[in-house]
Amino acid sequence: MNTILLGNLIKIRWIAIFGQLFAIFFVYLIINIDLAFFESLIIVLFSVAINFYSYFEERKNKTISDTKAFLFLLFDTFQLGILLFLTGGIINPFSILILAPVIISASYLSAMLTVILSSISIAIIIILNYYFIPLDLGKEFILSQIYTFGLTASLIITVIFIAIYAYLFASSSRKISNALSVSKLQILNQKKITEVGSLSAAAAHELGTPLNTIFLILNDLIKDKKLNQDQYLIKDILLLKSQADRCKEILQKLSQNPHTLKDKFLNKVKISDLIKINFDKFNKNKKLIIIDNKKNDEPEIIFKDEIMYALGNIIQNAILYSKKTITAELQYYKNELNIKILDDGLGFKKDIIDKLGEPYISKNSEGMGLGIFIAKNLIENMGGKIIFYNSRDNNAVVEISFDNSILNI
Repeated sequence: MNTILLGNLIKIRWIAIFGQLFAIFFVYLIINIDLAFFESLIIVLFSVAINFYSYFEERKNKTISDTKAFLFLLFDTFQLGILLFLTGGIINPFSILILAPVIISASYLSAMLTVILSSISIAIIIILNYYFIPLDLGKEFILSQIYTFGLTASLIITVIFIAIYAYLFASSSRKISNALSVSKLQILNQKKITEVGSLSAAAAHELGTPLNTIFLILNDLIKDKKLNQDQYLIKDILLLKSQADRCKEILQKLSQNPHTLKDKFLNKVKISDLIKINFDKFNKNKKLIIIDNKKNDEPEIIFKDEIMYALGNIIQNAILYSKKTITAELQYYKNELNIKILDDGLGFKKDIIDKLGEPYISKNSEGMGLGIFIAKNLIENMGGKIIFYNSRDNNAVVEISFDNSILNI
């Protein structure tokens, strides 16, 4: 559900209120065009009352639900429709403002609510073409029926066009924004896990020395003949030793987790090792991986969470769609590192291959399509490049390239 800041609606409505008051007074007092002056002022005062009500609502909650936002926009549409009815109908130059609530709805609300508001706006436009209080603009002002028909048709078409246009662009923007939020959250979680792993490794290392000292002292106490004569005391010493053994086992488990520890190994690491770690992490169906390293003496790179997470997403997808085997090809050039991840699956579908990397584009209906989107953004934000294509054998290929200076090779 989208939330809208109520304060923004209040500001927009105040602008509309002052604009309506200025237009009414200017036309009635300066230009001397006879119109339903007092009736128009009453309608504007309704907007003033709604805005004061909105102000008190904002003090309780800064944001409002889609339903409340729709009701506010519906009121604005009807209020403007009644004003136009009192001031000449569809030929009033300000009739174009009936688009404003539709644009806001299309930008922030659901498609259904936008369709309802657009339909009501179109109905008001059609009614105003036939029922309105005419303005006395003088005998020389003659407006043909075909012109009023064209004006009505143009407004209806504009309402439909603007609603679709604004909704499509706003919807795309919302998707990208949501996907980026998910991306940032997952990277933050990944970094937190790494930090926790670092603390675990540090704790295991630092506590190991005093724990060994405790074991030495306990062993000396157990061997002491005088202490052995006291059954209660020796029982307590053995209990301490059993708890110390338990602490040792816990520390060993913490230090043996390769996925969460950021040890010296991960300060400088080989790409092939990162690929193996991610493959082991996601390989639940006992598939095979072939790492084709074109360089025997593989250089090490500075470990980065972004690389680890991006490779993880790509390898996870390759495992998911492969039949038996995943292949990782590594090529080191003078100024560039090239990584190709291939799987022996059915390849990328032609209708999505050009859209891969966009949020919510997936190879099937099960995934959300965020994994590749996140990987693409992480790689590109680091200055790398990523492309998707099918090989001659129609296997899916993800090709990543990094400038060596980025990886500190």
